[in-house]
Amino acid sequence: MLGHMAIIKSAKKAHRQSLRKRVFNLRRARAMKGAVLDFKKALAGKGDAVTQIPELYQAIDKAVKQGVIKPNTGARMKSRLTKRVQK
Repeated sequence: MLGHMAIIKSAKKAHRQSLRKRVFNLRRARAMKGAVLDFKKALAGKGDAVTQIPELYQAIDKAVKQGVIKPNTGARMKSRLTKRVQK
């Protein structure tokens, strides 16, 4: 991270914590996006989408729990993706 360098000890610690949290958040976001992508591929006919719903819901719920996405966003994603299976 270039730019502003923390001088105060607590600011340095806060910066370290934010970098660590960023790694976890990116990991969770990638897992969620991967699950959504796999689900969409299954919908396209390359697999059974119904069996992937629990994994999809789990990935979205974990992202919501960790704060990567907001609760309503997670609910909206689950609703819209489930609707696509029913069509």
